[in-house]
Amino acid sequence: MTTRSTIRSTDLTVDATQELAAFLRTRRERLAPGDLGLPSRRQSRRTPGLRREEVAELAGVSVDYVVRLEQGRGLRPSVDVLAALSRALRLSPDERAYLFDLARQRRPDDTDEPATTAVPTLARLVTDLSPLPAMVLNHRYDILAWNREMAGLLVDFAALPPAQRNSMWMCLMHPRTRELYVDRERVVREGVAHLRAAWAAHPEDRALSDLIVEFGTRDEQFARVWAERDVKVKGRGRKVMRHPEAGEIAVDFEVLTPVQDLDQRVVIYRPADDESRSAMARLPLR
Repeated sequence: MTTRSTIRSTDLTVDATQELAAFLRTRRERLAPGDLGLPSRRQSRRTPGLRREEVAELAGVSVDYVVRLEQGRGLRPSVDVLAALSRALRLSPDERAYLFDLARQRRPDDTDEPATTAVPTLARLVTDLSPLPAMVLNHRYDILAWNREMAGLLVDFAALPPAQRNSMWMCLMHPRTRELYVDRERVVREGVAHLRAAWAAHPEDRALSDLIVEFGTRDEQFARVWAERDVKVKGRGRKVMRHPEAGEIAVDFEVLTPVQDLDQRVVIYRPADDESRSAMARLPLR
């Protein structure tokens, strides 16, 4: 019998020291010596992944230092140490940025407060992008502006309470959009990985922490994926949807961040093939 996973509000306090410790442990445990060209040891390993001694050797730090980091004993590693650990643990660019955010060694975004309304020029831009579906999001996936095509593809945003105009909330909770994605597991995983990166970069955002608690309490899949601590900011990709009126639609999406408004993202969907282009032309305009 499996135990249901949930996320509690106390888990979202952004205790950077403890989260950094847990993140380093999970990244170490996912690696095998052979992945890094290290000789395999004959004796069996009691824990998965690399040993702390191996990480210390690869990063050029003492074993005691790695132990104290993984135990959350109040260390604040320098930029050089973080860079060395990132190389030793083979972190992706997004994971490396997450590590630096946790250590408070990366310059934060220029915005003091999360965006709650779209910049007027961006709101006009998504309208001008018709007939391509487009919308403006902030870092926590709140939908700030949209055009008719995006509403026709996903849901009538204007009919939703403002608190529910969040693309992750809709994917997890809304009865229509919950069943929209053909590969829902992947879509949820990518969304969770983005939210984890945003959570580390915006520790002051109480609304984001409250959203994560709600998702983790109400959706077991979200809680399970959140516990894996994957980090990835997805700037482009493909989604396949089964629209109840237009049929199956594959879209290639791009996420663009304006230089002057770093907390706002313009998301644009383009049909991935001729069949999807024809299906998109059948979308109801809301």
